[in-house]
Amino acid sequence: MANPYQYAETNQERFLDEYQHLLKIRTISTQPQHAGDVARAADWLKDMMLEIGMERAEVILMPAGRCPLVLGEWSGAGPDAPTVLIYCHYDVQPAAVADGWVTEPFEPTIVDGRLFCRGAVDSKLHVMANLKAVESWLAADAKPKVNIKIVLEGEEESGSENINAFIAAHPERLAADIAVISDGAILAPDQPSLTYGLRGICALELHVQSPVNDLHSGHWGGSVHNPIQALCEILAQLHDDNGTVAVPGFYDDVAAVTAKDRALLEQVEPFLQAEWDDVVSAPAVWGESEYILPERLGARPTLEINGIHGGYTGDGMKTVLPARAFAKITCRLAPRQDPERVVRCVAEHIKNIAPATVSVDVQTRGPGAEAVLLDVDSLAMRSAAAAYAHAWGVEPVFERTGGSVPIAFECMKVAKELVTMSYGLKSGRAHGPNENIYLQNFYNGVRAMIKFIEIVGESRG
Repeated sequence: MANPYQYAETNQERFLDEYQHLLKIRTISTQPQHAGDVARAADWLKDMMLEIGMERAEVILMPAGRCPLVLGEWSGAGPDAPTVLIYCHYDVQPAAVADGWVTEPFEPTIVDGRLFCRGAVDSKLHVMANLKAVESWLAADAKPKVNIKIVLEGEEESGSENINAFIAAHPERLAADIAVISDGAILAPDQPSLTYGLRGICALELHVQSPVNDLHSGHWGGSVHNPIQALCEILAQLHDDNGTVAVPGFYDDVAAVTAKDRALLEQVEPFLQAEWDDVVSAPAVWGESEYILPERLGARPTLEINGIHGGYTGDGMKTVLPARAFAKITCRLAPRQDPERVVRCVAEHIKNIAPATVSVDVQTRGPGAEAVLLDVDSLAMRSAAAAYAHAWGVEPVFERTGGSVPIAFECMKVAKELVTMSYGLKSGRAHGPNENIYLQNFYNGVRAMIKFIEIVGESRG
């Protein structure tokens, strides 16, 4: 029997076949009509965990959940060995050819070394790469020196109610020395990156109303403060000319960008600038001029207006003076910011600047999530960096990403250390049409997780 690396190399073709099998299952947690598909995938994943040698595996659905999680455990390293918890999600966003796909979105298609399919990056890549890495260890002569737990979530794309309820009720089931979150992406096919910071998030809606009903603009225009106009006047006061959020107290708790942060993020800047030029293609970069692009995108908080609605938007003209208008707003949060406090600051500021000629109502949307900032010198991070260097042949760079991964904060409640390990690419079009990965990223991901388990076992052994 081979060592885990040899086993993975020998079984590479089968690994790819099983990966494609999972990709074909329409695990769309946001659409109730696919609940059966999500459940079918959960059963398939549970069976796979048992087949690869996990001692226990079960499908779990809490009363508060809609789509199940799958939990597998292997404790063959013994009670004194460290435990590694690996988290991934197997649900995906909706996809249809009409969205702009050039292939059938749930039919894996390989072209020039790239696999196109919904979930190829986000996040069945991580599910299968990590499962196959664990299989490679459990099939080898020398077993891993760490105990392993694998939790696969089925509703990450639609609220995470099930796993949040499970962690709250049974934190001991996911207790670990190191939690690995596999989601997201690296910078480039040949340049791995490790995320050491994730922004938090909070959301709210602003509703503005003036007249009780829509009015004839000829009869009443000029005597009523148009709610759309009032809404725009309020929103225009939420930032200054530098792009800084103009809400009193908004920055009070923000963790400063340190000299060490800047030194790390300057290594990322060329990659992010190239991606910005390719993907964003706006006339010019905007935002706080005193911060470099990676800091604006990952280390600084933002207030974004995500949508505005009001009045008549159909074909032709309707000379209406609308009764109401509203905007959707989200804030991406920096470390130390409390989502509830930020929402209060924004709501209070809006009420203070709102004109007396309209009524405003600010409504919170969801509990929000705090930002995560990890120690780049921790055992988990150092082990992941060495694993990436082994798999890619290049030292990783460290970045702080602008997205929010609420499960990271939950994992910090049950694990002593946390690290994120991503294998896909930012250019892989996650959530969009023609989502894809380079197949080499899948194989590198398997090899990286094999190495990570080896390093952690040796370090704690």
